[in-house]
Amino acid sequence: MRLVRGERLARWIFMLIVCVAVPFAIAARAQQRNAGGTTRVAPGKPKTRPDLARFATRVAAALGEQHAAKAAWGIIVVDQATGETLYERNADLYFTPASNAKLYTSAFALATLGPDYHFRTTIESASPPDASGRIHGDIVFVGRGDPDLSNRKFPYMQKAERDGIPEKVIAELADGVAAKGVKQIDGDIVADDSYFAYDPYPEGWSVGDLYFSFGAPITAIDLDDNTLTVAVEPGEHLGDPAALAVEPWAAYETFGHDVTTGPSASKQRFSVVRQPGPNPILLRGSIPLGAPPAKLDLALNEPAEYTGRLFKLLLAARGVRVVGGVRVQHGAPPERQSDGSTSLVAPPAPSIAVTDPVVLAEHTSPALLESIRMLNKISQNLHAELILRTIAREKTGVGTTDAGVAIERDFLKAAGIEDGDAVLADGSGLSRQDLVTPRATAQLLEYAAQQPWGESYASTLPVSGEDGTLEDRMKGTAAAGRIHAKTGALEHVRGISGYATTVHGARVVFSMFMNNNPQPARDTAKLFDAICVAMVEEIQPLPPSPRRK
Repeated sequence: MRLVRGERLARWIFMLIVCVAVPFAIAARAQQRNAGGTTRVAPGKPKTRPDLARFATRVAAALGEQHAAKAAWGIIVVDQATGETLYERNADLYFTPASNAKLYTSAFALATLGPDYHFRTTIESASPPDASGRIHGDIVFVGRGDPDLSNRKFPYMQKAERDGIPEKVIAELADGVAAKGVKQIDGDIVADDSYFAYDPYPEGWSVGDLYFSFGAPITAIDLDDNTLTVAVEPGEHLGDPAALAVEPWAAYETFGHDVTTGPSASKQRFSVVRQPGPNPILLRGSIPLGAPPAKLDLALNEPAEYTGRLFKLLLAARGVRVVGGVRVQHGAPPERQSDGSTSLVAPPAPSIAVTDPVVLAEHTSPALLESIRMLNKISQNLHAELILRTIAREKTGVGTTDAGVAIERDFLKAAGIEDGDAVLADGSGLSRQDLVTPRATAQLLEYAAQQPWGESYASTLPVSGEDGTLEDRMKGTAAAGRIHAKTGALEHVRGISGYATTVHGARVVFSMFMNNNPQPARDTAKLFDAICVAMVEEIQPLPPSPRRK
């Protein structure tokens, strides 16, 4: 059918509108998506380039391994200069991140509290000592979430080092009280950890985690990571009770133990179980006759109470008599809502709160950046939880995990992460309720790199073949020293996300997760390392655009 002149003109006008309006609409949408100066890692097919084709072939070979092929994989690699996706596989699906959740917590902390934030721990009383050195009342050990009330050395220099006794900071606080001329305390030692609500374990932590150092309870008084180290030595004869040495030394009575000396040809066997009574952790097992000492790290039960008792002993050793006993002042527990979440309303102040206290001694932590460096390098769970709750307390007055997670959602939106692409229930990644997408994690890393603290943030991540949880990985390969990334591991879960500089000079952001694989950690680490090496060896920077004549 032929068109008359008017119909041809109308069709021509319609086509003109489509050709002009559609590109403008697409551009406007992209501009809206990138508002606020954050470049969003957008979905899209990776470019067809020989280097990327080679990389994809090597990834396929790694994932074709028998056990890897049965697992769920999510991978994304992004050009840091342009934000273009270079490779992706299931980048928009949810994965359990394990300790990759610490990337979110540490970026959130640097953006919210700042790299120079300091934690403060004080020993307080209602009045100063009188002329005879006597305090007429209690003294209060006030914790505010400092993750490093220990003997750790700062700054971190390629490995975590310690200097002195584990209770070093507590001893220094006792020195400070004695230096103020205090000779006698008529009241009690009060261990006040009410800076946080009393809620030692976040949602989604496994019961089996709670016995060990990586599942230590979260309290505003954190003594040496709320962990005790037990050194077990065999007795002189078969069947003798094993000899136990404990650090901190005063923690010996905080757990039960039933460990014997087994035959010299046997293997050491240890298990940790719950038991009723005041010391709910029971260490059981055997160690072979003539074997070298074995060391185990256990969670410290009731760390605030233990710190108070230790502090009293340290004061006595310095000639300070405490007439009263030791008691704990916990914060009010959070109120649970019908949906399982906790109230974001500030709890009432503790009854021991003093309006204008006298500070007898105090300890100030290293800068937050140094704490985060330690956190990310060695993947310290408790420190991540303490920092998340500190953000919540400082910004909302409510020191709970839920309050921290609630304001973290606003931070993620500002970072360009779509609502729901990162669902976090804690700060460390120990919770099995955490879910993130590889694209959201890459977007977080892209955002962090653009911030004033971006270089400092990247410097807190383990370096391949050099330090932290990557110290022994990728050594002797092209990737050694070129990967700055956070690892993650839970049962059947592995991950690694961070930054890489290839041998060709390209800078990329990447995130890789594997869920549902029962293989040992050493075997799955080889798969991730193979992909990282391929990424470093193959990916090239974008060629410069040709100049216009």
